[in-house]
Amino acid sequence: MIFPVRTAVVLLLAACIPAVAHAAAAPARPNLVFLLADDLAAGAVGYSGNRDVITPHLDRLARDGVRFVSHYDTTSICMASRCTILTGLYEYRHGCNFDHGDLERRFIAQSYPVRLRQAGYFTGFAGKIGFVLQGEKFEALAPLFDQWAGGPGQTFYETANNAGFAKYAAQYPHSSRANGAWAQDFLKAAKASGKPFCLSVSFKAPHLPFTPDPIDLKLYAGKTFTRPPNYGVERGTHVSPQARTSRAATGYREWIDDFDGTAAKYYALVTGIDVAVGMIREELVRQGLDRNTVIIFTSDNGYNAGSHGFGDKVLPYEEASKAPLIIYDPRLPAGKNGQACAAVTGNIDLAPTLLALAGEPAPAGLDGRSLLPLLADPTSRVRDSLPLFNFWGAPSAQSMAVVTPEWKYIYWYYGVGMKPTEELFHLAADRYEMTNVAADPQHVGVLTKLRADYDMQLAAIQQQFVPQHAYDHYPVVFSRTAPWDQKAGLLGQLKIKSGAGDDEPFDQPKKKRKTAK
Repeated sequence: MIFPVRTAVVLLLAACIPAVAHAAAAPARPNLVFLLADDLAAGAVGYSGNRDVITPHLDRLARDGVRFVSHYDTTSICMASRCTILTGLYEYRHGCNFDHGDLERRFIAQSYPVRLRQAGYFTGFAGKIGFVLQGEKFEALAPLFDQWAGGPGQTFYETANNAGFAKYAAQYPHSSRANGAWAQDFLKAAKASGKPFCLSVSFKAPHLPFTPDPIDLKLYAGKTFTRPPNYGVERGTHVSPQARTSRAATGYREWIDDFDGTAAKYYALVTGIDVAVGMIREELVRQGLDRNTVIIFTSDNGYNAGSHGFGDKVLPYEEASKAPLIIYDPRLPAGKNGQACAAVTGNIDLAPTLLALAGEPAPAGLDGRSLLPLLADPTSRVRDSLPLFNFWGAPSAQSMAVVTPEWKYIYWYYGVGMKPTEELFHLAADRYEMTNVAADPQHVGVLTKLRADYDMQLAAIQQQFVPQHAYDHYPVVFSRTAPWDQKAGLLGQLKIKSGAGDDEPFDQPKKKRKTAK
């Protein structure tokens, strides 16, 4: 049958309408905002129950989203943790940490921002990235992003000293608010690009030196702050002698010598981050981007802040290894917001989660898992246990641990002048880790199970460690059954070359610190 031209056109348009309507109804890929604090303890935010710190914007983000109350950084130090966040791999698989070397380009090529950019996302990074690529200058990282304001080493609290966002110094002389201002301008550019975007902002705060914005410090002037129940050296005598050889015990005495003065500055730095979070959320609303933008907030490690007499991080105890994590997805059904998820999650999970949010497949063989099932059902789990590692620092303080929502098992291998030590803490009943129940016959079943989990993780190191980064000795050194004389001969091989991602070796201030008594 031959139709008149007008009739044919009408029929053709009618045939196209369902396809066009379907395309219009297809959900747009979400925008992604990833916010990373530096050295922020899980208990140093208002929504955790801390009444001393002022964090209204983070508290609101937690009410709007899902907060994860058992989130851990599998290596509790900045360089390694940041590479784990980017790649979804345990430290021994990407090989980047102090004394182990820099990040190989093949790993950054599989990182979440690079893969998202390849998938059509408009990407940006601002702040401390914390590492460099092996054999390359720091500037080699910039071309991986559409917009770049990353800085080398620790970066600076003084905005004017950070080339990437120095132009904001007049209005925002402290870097936390300047990061917020840079992010606001990025959001405008991202909207103009017409693409979905992935913004990563990495704050220097609240890392040492504790030099907050004076605006925020005024809020805490003259105040006295609540000590945690496990605060002080006298509440750390029960932990392993190996832990007390860590730099967390031999330095960072400001938390013991002047808790109130130190907490005031630390909390003021946290408040500065909070203000920047508010700036970013306000700009999302102004640009009409808030309804399709997922926000993730976390930290690269926790912080001891005087617990058990420790400062710093590094150790596998709760305060150092646990970090805050909030995921806010405005697309979730009503009633899913404001919930707390107790499932054990780790920094390895952030890259696969960001990729899953974008509908992109994760690279094969990642250690992390997408957390999207936990957003749908915060009572569920994505794993039964998670390993924690310290492959750096004094050999006597290096260790491996396994944590579940209810329990933590730590094995301290070192045996010069002290015996190898097992620790078992019942976190469900003893969240401040005041009683080691490893020798309690009542818990022998749990101990046996976690030893098996530990041994399984150790076997994974043996099978999967990245070569040429000095991890090949750990399957023996961390073994629960290998004799000490076999381990002792390997101790001199535990340290090789310092990574170049930080302008201060060992990620600590250069000022000499008093040792703990």
